[in-house]
Amino acid sequence: MSLKAKLNRMKKHMNLSEADEVEAKVEQPTVDVPHLQKWKELHAHPYFLDGDYALVRKKQYPTSYQHGRYVFQELENVVERWNNHHRAHPLSSKHLTPSDLLFFDTETTGLGGGVGNTIFLLGYSQYTENGISINQYFLPGPGAEVPMYKAFLDDVNELKNLVTYNGKAFDWPQVKTRHTLIREQVPKLPQFGHFDLLHGARRFWKNEMESVRLANVEEQQLGFERKEDIPGYLAPMLYFEFVKDPDPELIEGVLKHNEEDILSLITLYIRMSHLLLDVEGKSLSAEEQYQSARWWEAVGEEDHAAVLYAKTIGRYEKEAKKALARIYKKQDQIHKSINIWLSLSQNTNDEDCDIELAKYYEHKVKDYEKALYYALSAYQKWKEKKRILKDKEENERLMYMKRIERLEQKEAR
Repeated sequence: MSLKAKLNRMKKHMNLSEADEVEAKVEQPTVDVPHLQKWKELHAHPYFLDGDYALVRKKQYPTSYQHGRYVFQELENVVERWNNHHRAHPLSSKHLTPSDLLFFDTETTGLGGGVGNTIFLLGYSQYTENGISINQYFLPGPGAEVPMYKAFLDDVNELKNLVTYNGKAFDWPQVKTRHTLIREQVPKLPQFGHFDLLHGARRFWKNEMESVRLANVEEQQLGFERKEDIPGYLAPMLYFEFVKDPDPELIEGVLKHNEEDILSLITLYIRMSHLLLDVEGKSLSAEEQYQSARWWEAVGEEDHAAVLYAKTIGRYEKEAKKALARIYKKQDQIHKSINIWLSLSQNTNDEDCDIELAKYYEHKVKDYEKALYYALSAYQKWKEKKRILKDKEENERLMYMKRIERLEQKEAR
């Protein structure tokens, strides 16, 4: 039991003046911090608590600093645009200010979950009136989780607007697990909300990038290339070496790696916000335009998605038109859907549009001759594609034949 905890127990058996007198005589035990001067050179200082300590590293960047293609100050513009935007989206920062966003990342001893995996570094960046604030909380040894989490939770007022990269599935569950083990000794975890940018990266770039690892996204989408970076998979090994020999030089590269992670989250949020808010599509690739529309449709903003689909050209134009026709159909603007399906039927080998036309003429217009024409056309296009999946192919063939037979019977009446 720590000295402070013992004192608190003693207080229950003393009157107030006796307790104050005893507490006044208790001094913080002297704790030796190896290589303290080196830590100071890294902008870090010890945070003492109950005879133990964690290391807190704080650093500032000016908002005019350019990180890859983007200047941090652009976050102000992005948040202002979200506040002027009346549509709801998971990445919207409406009703927020830039300083409300905490760009958060951790470094752990492994990639698995559960109590066997320890977080040894908590890091976040935040937009402040003095610039971009870097805040890192480092675990110098296995017994120092209480001071590390106490220092972290003392600094963050709320966590309702965490911005992470896979943090929803990995980082935050890890934080909650470790916090549970020491919850009696540290402040309660604040209520939190989440902007997970990995979800957006997968939506926008999974088809055009080999991998959406943050390092790849930085290089290809943010124009930021790391120099002499410590790969994330080496971080646990370097940490274990540090625990045996607590020289900050062993862990300096990991601190820098985490620092660049939480800075890149700022510019990635800027980039994704531009993609979602650019109605004209001038700065978007064909896939980005299409995927932006799909995301807006997925969150229920169909009118906005329709505008974006209508502007999509190039490689994704056909799929965008099909999606647009689907929205019009849901909105009872079937005449607009028909025009799109007729155009695609004449100019593409897409059988889906012919199927939609067959259904329309059969069920709505009762024109079985036209319905049969489009059913046969769809079947012919489907056959020409020579599908590979045999089981699926047979099921689809039977579906076509059933439709055709039904229409032939209706037409013959």
